[in-house]
Formats: sequence, structure tokens, C-alpha cells
Amino acid sequence: MRNDISHTQLASALKLRPASERGVVDHGWLKAAHSFSFADYFDRNHMRFESIRVINDDEIAAGKGFPTHPHKDAEIFSYVLEGALEHKDSMGNGSVASAGGIQYMSAGSGVQHSEFNPSSTQKVRLLQVWLLPNQKGGQPHYDTLDIPENEKDGKLKLFLSPDGRDGSMQILADANIYAATLTGDQSISTELKKGRKAWIQMAKGSLIVNAQKLNKGDGLAISDAGRIEFSNANKAEFLFFDLGKI
Repeated sequence: MRNDISHTQLASALKLRPASERGVVDHGWLKAAHSFSFADYFDRNHMRFESIRVINDDEIAAGKGFPTHPHKDAEIFSYVLEGALEHKDSMGNGSVASAGGIQYMSAGSGVQHSEFNPSSTQKVRLLQVWLLPNQKGGQPHYDTLDIPENEKDGKLKLFLSPDGRDGSMQILADANIYAATLTGDQSISTELKKGRKAWIQMAKGSLIVNAQKLNKGDGLAISDAGRIEFSNANKAEFLFFDLGKI
């Protein structure tokens, strides 16, 4: 997919967050890499990026998971990459998401939930992301969405947005969040508008973004407006965040 925005200059002010520099933990049942400070991992230089507070790359062993625990005033989603993830919460919701599935929870005034790997044989790998809401309190909310492979193959698929447009889930943050897969001679071009910033989180494979090479686990912050080009991919899967100021 290539939008007709060739007149726009390439966005610059790129800052790489290498996968190798993330905070890493291994609890046996859970292996995780933290792009931003989380739990026992603290890095004052990586506390958040605009409304993004947490990006955790988690692997949960078969039959294991997070027991019931509380959240408040956070926009949380899990993007499943391999295996399956089971969610249950104090609102009475329960669901299982497989690869390509997203579980989204607006914690609002307070909610409790658990997340488990329902498989007895396979691990589950996911990206869990927390964003700071643009309002506090309110009624907690839960939603799910499955993205068919063809809807993100060589294009940006919107799955979370402030207005719920184009079949996306509505989020209480000034954030448009997309998923995409890219390989071979495929390319994507999009425009970051003035006053907005972007974050790219690599989930699988590799690609080049505006001449910057990204590999699995890397993050890339983009702090100025302009064209963003994704190309030269090798079995890449990534999330793209278009963010307003918080």
C-alpha cells in the first residue's frame, strides 16, 4: 500500500530503542522484555513515550499466567502473536484470543482481571501495551477484535482509535494504533501530521523505516511530522502508534 503523499518530506528525528537494551526478566513461567520501566525494571530515560506507558514482550509457558489483579485508569491491550491468551475479569467478561487477536480493556475507575495461557502444551507470545487515558475514572470496558491476515498484509490495519472508525475499537487516548505484516517487495507509506508523534514496535522479522533498520523487538520513536516509509521487509510484523500530545 502506498498513499499519494510523495510531496511530503520524510519524517526525521528518529530514535531507536534496541531490543537488546530492554529490561529482561525470566521467571521460568514468564519471560518478558520491557521497552519502558515496569515492575522491578527501572530506567529513568525510558519511562514512557507520549501516552504509551508500557510495552511488554511476554512469553507465558503452557498452563501458566497472571492471577487476578487490579488495574485503574489505564488503557490496556494484548496483541497475541503466537498461541492463545485467556482473559477473565470482574465485569463478567471472558474470552480467548489466538494469533492476530486483540484483547482491550479500559480500566476506568477500577477492574480486576486475570490472563492465562489455556494450552497444556504450547507457550503464548504477546505484546501487552498500557496507555495513559485522557480522562480518569469512568465505567470499565472490555472488547476484543480478531484481525484476519489479509487485512494487515502489506497495509496498516487500524484496530484502536479515539472514535472507533473503520471497525476499530474505541480507546480513551489520543492514539491511532495499527498492525501490519510486510515482506518481499511490499511497502507501506503513510504521513505523520504536524503536532503528532509515532512509535513503531517490531514484533517479528525485520524492515527498514526511513533508512533505519529495525529487527524483532526494536522500537522506534519518531518525533516530527512527515512521510514514514516501511520497506525492505523480511517476514515483518509490527505495531504502529500515531500519537497526540498528552
